[in-house]
Amino acid sequence: SRTLAGCLGELVLDAMAPKAGSAYTGKEFQDVPSGPSAAVKLGLFCFFVMTRAVHPTIIDASKSVDPETGKKGFAYGNMTVVLAETVVTLIIAQLMCLTIGGMDEWKKIWSPAPMKVFSLIGFVYALGDYLEMASMGSLGGAAYQILLQSKLVITALMMWAIKGTKQTGLQWNILILVMLSMCVYMIGGSSDSGDSGGIPILGVINVLMKVTVSCFCAVLSDKYMKDFKSEPIYMQLVQFKCAWAATILIISFLDGATWQNGFFTGWNPTVVGVLASFTIKGWSTMYLLAMLDSVLKNIGEACAVLVIYVAQVALPFFEDQFEVPTFLSVMVVILSVTAYVGSKSVVEKAQKYDAMKA
Repeated sequence: SRTLAGCLGELVLDAMAPKAGSAYTGKEFQDVPSGPSAAVKLGLFCFFVMTRAVHPTIIDASKSVDPETGKKGFAYGNMTVVLAETVVTLIIAQLMCLTIGGMDEWKKIWSPAPMKVFSLIGFVYALGDYLEMASMGSLGGAAYQILLQSKLVITALMMWAIKGTKQTGLQWNILILVMLSMCVYMIGGSSDSGDSGGIPILGVINVLMKVTVSCFCAVLSDKYMKDFKSEPIYMQLVQFKCAWAATILIISFLDGATWQNGFFTGWNPTVVGVLASFTIKGWSTMYLLAMLDSVLKNIGEACAVLVIYVAQVALPFFEDQFEVPTFLSVMVVILSVTAYVGSKSVVEKAQKYDAMKA
């Protein structure tokens, strides 16, 4: 007698077999689509681009002109918005723990093993926030976002040093093109790279250090968030933000101005917008990036450059005007980044083909 499993197997094979008179197309054995639909991915991608574009744009808009020096800078303590964001996130995340999981889940936040790991990563993230605000003090939003694309080069070098992953000649050529296109923008195309028209070297160095810190944190976060995947992300955010907040608090005491002048000195509705931007960016980074693959993330970062440039030209509180050389410089950066991202799949296919021929 036939078993139940045998009967089910025959039914499945019969359903998948082409019917009489119908041609075999190969679709019978295609995998069932999983994950978000194309429309959902497009919506998430657009939201990702907007969060990445709005953040440096609103920070740039929060700067004001110093009447004594005539230079643009922050009238408020640049660490105040970062410290306020950590406090807001700590409160919201703990309330979510209590609402969703009750007191038992809230107590699990303070487990020593994940707290030690995420506290260390949070400390490094805090240094990244300090470097971000320090660099934005002398750079415009578009210049900052363009220099962030150097993460492709820094990541390639880190992967080469740590894992021994090598880039092909094609990929190195495109990476050099990315770097040269950024230099062209900073030297000749950017009207917001510095107050005196020159290149703010300290601002550029701060961005490159920020990118290095971000790449390091991304690697650690990806590893340990998977190791402690049983914890909800809002629990992990609390564990991140404890050391994050403590580090920013210490930095704010060392700058010699934040607490002496008053914590909320210089705050206005735009600065509140900066606080909201930091908060939204922090939460969306943890949740949204898990839904988008690395290709879309990198392309989204590059597309944000164009959105920022359009905003700086169109919005009335920026002095930028549309200039063809600047626009072309922006497009060269975007296209060179997307070319590098797209080259990865081509290189992988070529390597598989070479392996088959060997």
